[in-house]
Amino acid sequence: MTNRLEIPASRRLACSGCGAEFTCSLAGPCWCAEETARLPMLVDGGDCLCRDCLRKLAAAASGEPVR
Repeated sequence: MTNRLEIPASRRLACSGCGAEFTCSLAGPCWCAEETARLPMLVDGGDCLCRDCLRKLAAAASGEPVR
């Protein structure tokens, strides 16, 4: 039986948008939980986006100018 109290390790990801590497903290709040930018989860099998790509795609989806 698995110990459900184990805290999962952070994972290193490569952004689906630009390839930049970043960390996703499964043990606690991830940086993306603090973001105001929101997008639906990718359905094409892509993984998470880095902060810059998330902000750019969210701005483009809302019609805001991309910074």
